[in-house]
Formats: sequence, structure tokens, C-alpha cells
Amino acid sequence: CYNIFVLETVCVGWFSLEFLLRFIQTQSKCTFLRTPLNIIDVVAILPYYITLIVDSLSVSDRPTGSGNNYLEKVGLVLRVLRALRIFYVMRLARHSLGLQTLGLTVRRCTREFGLLLLFLCVAMALFSPLVFLAESEMGAKQEFTSIPGSYWWAVISMTTVGYGDMVPRSIPGQVVALSSILSGILLMAFPVTSIFHTFSR
Repeated sequence: CYNIFVLETVCVGWFSLEFLLRFIQTQSKCTFLRTPLNIIDVVAILPYYITLIVDSLSVSDRPTGSGNNYLEKVGLVLRVLRALRIFYVMRLARHSLGLQTLGLTVRRCTREFGLLLLFLCVAMALFSPLVFLAESEMGAKQEFTSIPGSYWWAVISMTTVGYGDMVPRSIPGQVVALSSILSGILLMAFPVTSIFHTFSR
């Protein structure tokens, strides 16, 4: 654990120095701070310093009478801040051509992603009630306890993930399942083709 802390300290120190030098050299400070990659840098670096400050607070400084509640809140804050360390990886986008291309593709294909999300939502709203009715009417094993609960099954089926935690047992339910899987394949094929062409360009 100490070795990881030392490694993180070295990395954050390097990132902080690089960020500070770039901030000093830039002409427009406001524009620099509004750039998405620089915002990611700040979000990636700040949790380390905040964690150090919170860790350095002595237990005697906490409000009297709050005891365990105070420690729970501090622990929750630290866990959230440590989870933000994943933004270190996003800093690689500054130096990786592949990640830059991926980010540019996502920005240019927002319409296609929105269309894909719309297709999935409409299909979910169609197949979830159908599989619930098919299973409940045929008296099959009640894995589909409600229509909202069937939305999970619809998403997993249409994206062909297929966890198998919810499986239709009746013949009509299996027909609905087959229809949802085929529909998912077709619905995802159209936007994904356009996204692929954008990525290739």
C-alpha cells in the first residue's frame, strides 16, 4: 500500500508540474481552464490533494457528538475521490492518437448515438410488456414479476449479452425473445454502420 502511495505521489507531482507549466505558458488563462482535456487534468489531480488534506485532519478536529457519523461521511468522501483516479487514464488521450480519434468520432456521431438510444428505448417499451404478458398468461415460472422488471431482460436480449438470469419458459415468451434479439441486431446495425464509417474517415 505504501509503494502504491509513493507511485501515486510521483505521478501526481509530475502531472501537477506539467499542468502548472502549461498554465503559465498559455496566453489565455480562461480558455485554457475551459478546455475539456485540461478540465480532466484538474479532476484527475485534485482528488489526491483533497485526500491528503482530509487524511491530515486529526480525529480531535471533528465536531463533538457526531462520532461515527462524521467518520462515515469522511470515508464516503475519500472513496468517491479515490474513484476519480480513473481520470488519470483519460489523460492518455492527450498523447494517444487512437484515443483522440475515438473522442472525435464520439463528438461527430452524437446524432447516431441518440438515434441508437431512441431505437433501444422504443424496442424496450414494446418487448418488455409483451414478454411479461406472454409469461404471465401461460402460467410459466414467474421470473418476470413486473413490466419495469422486464426492461432489464429486454436490454440484455437486444444487445445480445444474454446473462441468462431471466429466461422466458413459455413458447409465446420464447417467440417474443427471438423477436427482440433479431430486432436488437437490426436496430444496432444501422447506426453502428454510420459510426464505423465516421471512425474510418
